[in-house]
Amino acid sequence: MAKAPARALTVPRDLATRIDALPTSRWRDDPAKVRPMLATLADPPLSQPGLIYEPKYDGIRALVDLRPGGEVHLYSRNGNEKTSQFPGLAKALRAYAAKLKAPLLLDGEVTALDRHGRALGFQHLQSRLHAKGESHLAAADAESPAALFTFDILREGDEDLRGLPTIARRLRLERAFKPPAALAHLLRLTEIAIDDGRQMHERAEAGGWEGLIVKDGMGVYESGRRAPSWRKLKLLQEQEFVIGGWTEPRLSRHGFGALLVGYYASPEGARHTEASPKGLPHHLIYAGSVGTGFNEKELDRVWRLLRARETATSPFRDRFKTRERQHFVTPELVAQIKFTEWTHEGYLRHPVYLGLRDDKPARDVIRESRAMAKPKAASPKPQDKPQAASRKPGPRTKAAAASRRKTAAADSPLANAAIVDQLHELQAQKKDGVLQLAGGQTLRVTNLSKLFWPALKLTKGDLLRYYAEVGPMILPVVADRPMVMKRFPNGVAGPAFYQQRHRDDPPKGVRVETLPKSIEPITPDGESMERIIGGDLVTLLYMTQIAAISQDPWFSRMGSLQYMDAAAIDLDPGEGATFQHVLDTARAVREELVRFGIPAVPKTSGSSGLHIYIPLPPKTTYDTGQLLCQIIATIVATKYPKFATVERFVKRRPRGTVYVDYLQNILGKTIATAYSARASDFAGVSTPLTWDEVDEGVHPEDFTLLNYRERFRASGDLWKPLRTMKPVNIGKVLAKIEGHGKTSKKS
Repeated sequence: MAKAPARALTVPRDLATRIDALPTSRWRDDPAKVRPMLATLADPPLSQPGLIYEPKYDGIRALVDLRPGGEVHLYSRNGNEKTSQFPGLAKALRAYAAKLKAPLLLDGEVTALDRHGRALGFQHLQSRLHAKGESHLAAADAESPAALFTFDILREGDEDLRGLPTIARRLRLERAFKPPAALAHLLRLTEIAIDDGRQMHERAEAGGWEGLIVKDGMGVYESGRRAPSWRKLKLLQEQEFVIGGWTEPRLSRHGFGALLVGYYASPEGARHTEASPKGLPHHLIYAGSVGTGFNEKELDRVWRLLRARETATSPFRDRFKTRERQHFVTPELVAQIKFTEWTHEGYLRHPVYLGLRDDKPARDVIRESRAMAKPKAASPKPQDKPQAASRKPGPRTKAAAASRRKTAAADSPLANAAIVDQLHELQAQKKDGVLQLAGGQTLRVTNLSKLFWPALKLTKGDLLRYYAEVGPMILPVVADRPMVMKRFPNGVAGPAFYQQRHRDDPPKGVRVETLPKSIEPITPDGESMERIIGGDLVTLLYMTQIAAISQDPWFSRMGSLQYMDAAAIDLDPGEGATFQHVLDTARAVREELVRFGIPAVPKTSGSSGLHIYIPLPPKTTYDTGQLLCQIIATIVATKYPKFATVERFVKRRPRGTVYVDYLQNILGKTIATAYSARASDFAGVSTPLTWDEVDEGVHPEDFTLLNYRERFRASGDLWKPLRTMKPVNIGKVLAKIEGHGKTSKKS
């Protein structure tokens, strides 16, 4: 990681004065028992007002307790003291602490440095973690000294600063932590970028950084919690590798289990070029095995190519072990692979196959550095295009861009082909098993052949495959939201039950949180009750595994639970009403939305109704969101009493009318979200629509688990505008409505 000076936080004097006036509580905790706040793995924007961007260092997380007089303690993420393992850093910290007037508790990352003072990876710290004796530690410090990159402050004197916003804590950190020049090479502040992280992100990609940490400038410090106000933005690597063989398949998978891949290097590690001396021996270096990223068609195609090149001799320089039997090929094929990083042993971590390349000779494939300037390669042939996880090459002309926009299949949102393949294999074998997910995560799945929709012969496995494929579209919709589950353990024909909270011990990676008491009171028996929080694939698939057919999130997110970010009008047909009545009501709602300048996005409910969502500005309360929907609903019901009503009691509703329900906009209430499967007889999917489709007419059974692929490949993500469009200006809307009321009275 390139060495760069930490950017000082500059704020206007009046803002600094207000920050200084923010109240803090008294420090009461034992620093040894405090645990650091952790970040979630998410996809934060690279530019947004109020966000703070920092480099993500690959070292050891440390809370640093500094006391006047030179007392120093470094505590790991788990609370283990690590001071003695970093004698050089501890010495620098003691020298600094000796001149302190009040104790400090800092949060930072301990990393090794190269001879230029740049941060190195975690493997450069490993030798000292298990070293015994001062001589070994001194030698490690001499080779790559350990430094502290500080990014947060929890305590200053008797003040507990954790309740302050991130931006205020950063200002306090810069004032409180000022190491002298003699110690500045080991005691540092992290670099930051405010509001715009694009330039830092470019440097991260060019320099091979692990990624960025993106923080909400108004977020508080939540000790010991993985909170959404801190988000990790990890960077993936990608390059070509030579295929040197394959391993035997497991379970029912045919062909091969994994590709054995590598890269070429000369004995001196120099790159092979035309200018290299003739006859210079080259070695194929083993880089690892790649078993994910294949769909059925690609598996067959690659298998035929491998068999045609099979040889009895290994092309790799060194022997290596694999779980399954190895086979070798003449090293001619080149595969495009994405992965998270190189391990210390020189193998790929979490590799995923993207496709074959025919535009680069195998002999030219070397191990690439992220910092290398890499010319853009020609696009693969159509049949060799990367699988679902691949990047699309950018269009070279405006015409090409327009063509891509019109070609729906080229913009398919469906993904996770490898997981779908695993589910197919397990169900074909009629076995329970463990899914291998990205990032090393796993999930045990059972009873895949159980019929969830008996009349349609749709199984639990079908539902899991659906959610795996639509993950890229539904995960942003449910991210950071508490989920309510309606579970159907015996399918839609059996009894179901609601589950608000989660009592069980969920698998690793499934996010559960205990909501604040102000939002969710303690249960009568006093137990800690945790809710599942949506946003990642393992959580989505786990909920499906325990038979939660639909996805029902709150209208608010963790960190701002009292505020809605969208409100919904639920159109529910009553007795005698058809879906045509629902569409008529939706058009009437749309008419009022347009009249008052309210943006909105419609979707089918997946059952018999239709939902209309309105994006709200930040910090909109549930009462305000509900009031806005109530006004629109009341106007529609008043103007069109023959087919619309706001009558709450079912028995009092006129026959043939549609209930315009605004009462779902209550804290804790939910409706099935976009892309959610439903327990309807026809296995409906809650599908976003265009307003043209509402005008032209659709039917709920147009969108089901039987035909979703064609729909979503053709339409793309129609729900994304709800997250990106400009929210409603409630003040202007209320002013227009008030003016409308006055005009109506006069007339």
